[in-house]
Amino acid sequence: MSSQAVFVLALLPEVVVLVGTCALMIVDLRVKGERRTVSFVLAQVVLLAAAAATVFVQWASGATRVYLFHDLFVSDPMSNVLKFAAYVAVAAALVYSRQYLLDRGLLRGEFMTLLLFALLGMMVMMSAASFLTVYLGLELLSLCLYAMVALNRDSASSVEAAMKYFVLGALASGLLLYGMSMIYGATGTLTLAGVAKHAAGLAGQASDRTFLVFGLVFVVAGIAFKLGLVPFHMWIPDVYHGAPTAVTLVIGTAPKLAAFAMAMRLLVNGLLDLAYDWQQMLAVLAVLSMALGNIAAIAQTNLKRMLAYSTIAHMGFMLLGLLSGVVGTSPTDVNTLNRYDAHSAAMFYTIVYVLMSLGAFGMLVFLSRAGFECETLDDMRGLNRTSPWFAFVMLVLMFSLAGVPPTAGFYAKLSVLSAAVNAGQIWLAVVAVLLSLVGAFYYLRIVKLMYFDEPREAGPVPGHPEMRVLLSANGLALLVIGILPQPLMSLAYAAIRAL
Repeated sequence: MSSQAVFVLALLPEVVVLVGTCALMIVDLRVKGERRTVSFVLAQVVLLAAAAATVFVQWASGATRVYLFHDLFVSDPMSNVLKFAAYVAVAAALVYSRQYLLDRGLLRGEFMTLLLFALLGMMVMMSAASFLTVYLGLELLSLCLYAMVALNRDSASSVEAAMKYFVLGALASGLLLYGMSMIYGATGTLTLAGVAKHAAGLAGQASDRTFLVFGLVFVVAGIAFKLGLVPFHMWIPDVYHGAPTAVTLVIGTAPKLAAFAMAMRLLVNGLLDLAYDWQQMLAVLAVLSMALGNIAAIAQTNLKRMLAYSTIAHMGFMLLGLLSGVVGTSPTDVNTLNRYDAHSAAMFYTIVYVLMSLGAFGMLVFLSRAGFECETLDDMRGLNRTSPWFAFVMLVLMFSLAGVPPTAGFYAKLSVLSAAVNAGQIWLAVVAVLLSLVGAFYYLRIVKLMYFDEPREAGPVPGHPEMRVLLSANGLALLVIGILPQPLMSLAYAAIRAL
């Protein structure tokens, strides 16, 4: 295939999602049924078509990077792998959330439309090659999520959570934009390739480099907010708790893939010559996030808040791989021998975390029904008596989140810890292991409640058949990846190596 054809087709997945979402908005106006079967099927078809387009683009371009629109947009293996993972997460979120929203009168075309537009924002972030594209994708994603949190307009807690998310999100976007403007002032370019080139040339100019590092601080703050890292974590527990559980499921899964891509693009692609500086910042953020996330989760009785603090801790773990990709003791003594292994471990960890979070929040949605929210620890009591199979699925999910073998979570944690040790960050690996042991308590507490306590209510567990099948597949996938992690790990490694 000619290079010009590849150039034109590189944007095909984004075009498919955009056109499909616009078509969904029009079609949904004519849909009358409460289950919105036509809209639901069309949304899944759009995701399937986007996945097929992504596979085609990857096949057509091979392992090469294709730049579009004067280096504003890039199509490469990393973006394509993350996009495919995002399609899977969004498709699963649609299946999980359908019955939950229907029971509460919230299953409307707005939810599916906002979800697909949020996916488009994630895709733009994953393929961003310029500060402008990063910010465009980030704002498209954020605005859709703000609206989704307030989907239940009659709920005071949902509206309050949406307002908190909006105000703090706007503040974080301002910090990120300010940092980008300072880097632009120091380098004179907005493209990440141009920033990397100019940053390397400023190594011997103390004043300009100081200005660049000052901008880097604000950029790292913006990334930390989107990942939910301490001390920029304050929105996560309140938003996860206040939003409808189906929306919490969306916020806690696919956007993490986009946030990881944003961190890779900005820090590794654009500011690698400042790695000595951002490596130290990420190390502090990682320790604080793992400590506060794991310790605060122990005190929670609400499952959504517990999983919110768990998210903070897991993103701290992911940073171990991200910061371990650069080994050095000073700004002039930096090498990247560990980069491929460490960054592929961080990518693998992010994908596995999204799968675990999908299953955990999916279980809460599955156990909820009209007039009842599965939100507290007491709601998990005696699940093994009422539904042994789904108690086992929840056990696998909790073991994976805790990092117990042979689940995927164990191998994910092992890979980032190995990367930290290989980078000479042994103290960081030791701290992570100790805090991971602390975090195991609140996961295993749920297992104890399911298997050793009496159920609050007798009778079978409700749930739509498609949810039962998908939730079972979700749990078993974590077991399969834990036993055979090499295919996914190799895919992540190949994607990072091509980056």
